[in-house]
Amino acid sequence: MSFLRNLLAIIGLVALIAVGWAYFILAPVVSEFDPEFVGVYQEFADKLIKTGDPGVSMMWTVEVKEGLTPEDVIESLKSLATERNFLFVGESPFYKQVEAITGEDYRYVTFLSFCDARVGKQMLEYRDQYSGFMPCRIALVEDSEGRLWLHSMNLDLMIHGGKELPPELKQGALRVRTTIKEMMAGAANGEF
Repeated sequence: MSFLRNLLAIIGLVALIAVGWAYFILAPVVSEFDPEFVGVYQEFADKLIKTGDPGVSMMWTVEVKEGLTPEDVIESLKSLATERNFLFVGESPFYKQVEAITGEDYRYVTFLSFCDARVGKQMLEYRDQYSGFMPCRIALVEDSEGRLWLHSMNLDLMIHGGKELPPELKQGALRVRTTIKEMMAGAANGEF
């Protein structure tokens, strides 16, 4: 019995040392992180546990109201973007590319790109790697049952997921984030 007690005491001591070491190493780094980083990763972890898929966990998804056509949704997105001083910079009709390659019909999938060039410039001046988030894309996807969905990358991971962004960049990034979410919600209901 004393062997077991001593073994558990050693395990406890090692655990305490590990926690202390982790705190000593991580505390200075984490203190520079965005105040919302824990919540962002908690949301990501919750989605990951629920779906088992990191790709799904990194996306915002909105179902399009029944009866709206892809053209309705696209025109709505463009209108909502213009209303918010957001530039529509292109569309890539993926389904047409698939059909051209396979010679078979494919469900509707298109990628729409939007940009705020001022915020984009700020992002690039902060980190070249942020170019991978540009332009903001919203995918309009017909699922296997014929329903339409809007998907876009969750920008919260970029905005709040690490060291706090400089104030002006953070303000611009939050505006872009809000704009994308408002556009998705509005277009899913056919708003103009």
